[in-house]
Amino acid sequence: MEYVKLNNGVEMPILGYGVYQIPKEETKKCVLEALKVGYRSIDTAQSYFNESEVGEAIKESGIPRNEIFITSKVWIDNYGYEKCRKSVLESLDKMGLDYIDLMLLHQPFADYYGAYRALEDLYEEGKIKAIGVSNFYPDRLADICLFERKVVPAINQVETNPINAQFKAQENMEKYGVHIEAWAPFGEGRNGLFENEILVNIGKKYDKSAAQVILRWLIQRGVIIACKSTHIERMEQNFNVFDFKLTDEDMEEIKKIDRNDSLFFNHQDPNMVEWFDKMVVERRRNNDCRKEKKGWDDNE
Repeated sequence: MEYVKLNNGVEMPILGYGVYQIPKEETKKCVLEALKVGYRSIDTAQSYFNESEVGEAIKESGIPRNEIFITSKVWIDNYGYEKCRKSVLESLDKMGLDYIDLMLLHQPFADYYGAYRALEDLYEEGKIKAIGVSNFYPDRLADICLFERKVVPAINQVETNPINAQFKAQENMEKYGVHIEAWAPFGEGRNGLFENEILVNIGKKYDKSAAQVILRWLIQRGVIIACKSTHIERMEQNFNVFDFKLTDEDMEEIKKIDRNDSLFFNHQDPNMVEWFDKMVVERRRNNDCRKEKKGWDDNE
């Protein structure tokens, strides 16, 4: 495993395992399998509704706490100073942790100033080892770096893949000492990414898949990665990317794939902001329904 030193000296594994859209009932098993494969960085969020299961897996794994790097994220409806602070303490309680290695603000909406100040205070109290943001476009990142100077964000987690390579955004982050982290490194396979001729042909040279080439390309750019699979075979394949190196020519060839356009959404679209709100409300409703059903089943 390779590590990246964040702007406060904290070291973070460059390749991590994400649990986005993994059902609660599968999360513990998947995280335990990821840890067995060798992952030591786990990425969750309040809006994933599986922090408790991540915590259960960490405890059951038997791996010393200081060897596992845990990231979570504060959701929009927990923004504002008091609500953010309370929600982070609740996340700690759900995961059964004394501290969280990295806590991010999940989206660049609502009172992210108040929320960020809460993260700063929790950081100073030792409840969080590093703080950052997610999905902050260059202007929003500059805003929080320039006008919220107490603690500069360590991370900005954004969609980063060959089709949306984020070269300019990465350059802007580095200007402020913020490290880029990729979500959706495979773009969920959209636009035929796994069958892309450039990636497939480069992979053949090293006996690697297109997915492994993508991860290696990100690693060589210094991009931290959160990738997901619910199949242990794929987890192992994704982890097996430290035994080869792409040439400068390979890296330049992959650049040709970039369209500088999201495969998912534009945070600057008002309709998208509404969608985020509705999506999480629906997921929370479904989560509450599962809780009620579990309680009913337990009483049978």
